[in-house]
Amino acid sequence: MGTNINGNLPVRNLLLSLIQKRFVKTSSTTRPPNASSSSSSSSFTVQYLINSCGLPLQSALSVSKKFQIDENNLQKPQSVIQFLKSYDFQDSHIAKLIEKWPAVLRSRTEDNLKPKFDFFIKNGFVGQLLPQLAVLDPVIFRTSLDASIKPCFELLKRFLESNENILAALSRAPFLMSFSFNATVRPNLDLLKKEGVTADRVAKLLLSQPRSLQHSNDRMVYAVTYLKQLGIEPDKTMYIHALTVIARMSESAWRKKIDMFKSVGWTEEEVLWAFKRFPCLLLSSEEKIRSMMDFFLNKMKLERKIIVANPALLKYSFGNRILPRCNVLEVLKSRKLIKGDTNIATFLKLSEKDFMERCVAKYEDKVPGLLEMYGGIDKGKG
Repeated sequence: MGTNINGNLPVRNLLLSLIQKRFVKTSSTTRPPNASSSSSSSSFTVQYLINSCGLPLQSALSVSKKFQIDENNLQKPQSVIQFLKSYDFQDSHIAKLIEKWPAVLRSRTEDNLKPKFDFFIKNGFVGQLLPQLAVLDPVIFRTSLDASIKPCFELLKRFLESNENILAALSRAPFLMSFSFNATVRPNLDLLKKEGVTADRVAKLLLSQPRSLQHSNDRMVYAVTYLKQLGIEPDKTMYIHALTVIARMSESAWRKKIDMFKSVGWTEEEVLWAFKRFPCLLLSSEEKIRSMMDFFLNKMKLERKIIVANPALLKYSFGNRILPRCNVLEVLKSRKLIKGDTNIATFLKLSEKDFMERCVAKYEDKVPGLLEMYGGIDKGKG
């Protein structure tokens, strides 16, 4: 019983054998007789995707449900795989690309993919950058080179100037080349330019918050108009950050967030004042804001006006920053190593390096275990 032929096959081939049997069994019990060829095709597709394309079993099964490979016509998929390898696509890139875009195995390489690949290589996507881009968003290579890719690239270059910056932006947000560029991204870029947002600030938006450009043009117009009402001008440092926050929040969500701040003691004027200086404050969850306000007011006895004046305090990580630092400061106050009326907000805003130097390393000899209390050796290394 222990010597049947499958016992000597590699595990992968054994699994494929079982898969094939399952397809045949399913076909004979749940499908009409004329469906046997479809079952055979599915079984072959799974085997081909695993053996020739490197897909894992579950991915191959999933792809086979929507894409079939004709075992009597393998020239096309094999030529596509060889083409991809000629452009430095590794086996892992090819597998991921096929998972996302199975129809690539039917693509015309010479008159469709090659001109697009060559365009990106000419513009700096050399080495592994091209395969990485293709895996991030295969949709790019399904769009027209002349009607979409080239004009999009030129517009990005107008704001980002260097190929390096374009590479950085596309690596972070490949959808810029494919997501309704002419219908959404271009009008939003034109709007910002019309409103007086300088090219360097638009570049900053493209590099740091590119998904903001996915919003509808109507939404961006609303955001720009509202910022004008708040008195936040395009030349202000926080303009781009404020724009991204307003664009992503509905009017009802914005109103609800302001009401929530009012429920913990803020005035609406204070909320708007803080927003102008630290826009992402309004993206914090209600739960976090309430718990942070409770901690600062009731545990640390911090005055509300200090929190309002330092809105960034509400965005810091409680477990990694606020609590460890407050523990250290409380010990230092109890030992009278710092004044009892010291504004702790100053210390909470310090960089990790400065806090370590001024509040931990400086007093470690006088307060044994201070480093461990703050977070141990890992913090010390940081």
